Amino acid sequence: MRPEATWAERLLLALSRRPDTGDYSTPHDQRTLDNALSLLTVVFPEFLTTIRGKDILDYGCGSGLQAVAMGRSGARSVFGLETNPQAFAAARELAAQLGLETHVEFGHLLAHEQGRRFDLVISQNSMEHFPDPSCEIGAMKSFVRATGRIMITFSCPWYAPYGSHMHFFTRVPWVNLLFTEKTVMGVRSHFRKDGASTYEAVEGGLNKMSIAKFEKLVRVHDLKVDWHRYECVKRLDWFGRIPLLRELFINRVSSVLATGGK
Repeated sequence: MRPEATWAERLLLALSRRPDTGDYSTPHDQRTLDNALSLLTVVFPEFLTTIRGKDILDYGCGSGLQAVAMGRSGARSVFGLETNPQAFAAARELAAQLGLETHVEFGHLLAHEQGRRFDLVISQNSMEHFPDPSCEIGAMKSFVRATGRIMITFSCPWYAPYGSHMHFFTRVPWVNLLFTEKTVMGVRSHFRKDGASTYEAVEGGLNKMSIAKFEKLVRVHDLKVDWHRYECVKRLDWFGRIPLLRELFINRVSSVLATGGK
């Protein structure tokens, strides 16, 4: 601990794991081809039936396992879009090994002028990380066919117990509300040496996506909510219907959005 550390930093560090121990684990640490669709099948009703025979854009595909799994599960075609080409390099090889390379593609750019459109655009656990989420939702809308759908799910929203995504070093809920950003970043520096001093600058970035902010983006882009589910902590979903409290207790947002086309 730095000699000039504040009392708040000392308190938060005392409430965190020791810096010489490993990160606290999360349910998503061990992703494989076999479990890559487990979240989507739980969140969205009849997901595997929905993707069958569809052209799909996996928007922010990350490691690409999800895209390959959808190709293996009956999607007509899948394009995994990811800004970091190195992230999906192994998935591209895996798709080839499984004989899926003709209808499971990957890229870091998909030009609008190509005129390519999809039946489904899927975004999983990316909405809270986009530096410009309005721009990204606009892009998703531009890539979906008039009769298609956008499926978005993300966790955790900013005001949820672990919306700061700092649970790898502390299990204190609402740490971003209880402590200042400077304090949290100061303690985080004991566990990550990337020099980040703001939430936006951490690996993956955090745009402080709240429930209200997400709902506003949906309205601004004139998207129609076909279906949604707000999952609260401890399955106390009735909190999701109470103004103000909903921001603190909704732990996952899942929506199926339509462009309004015929």
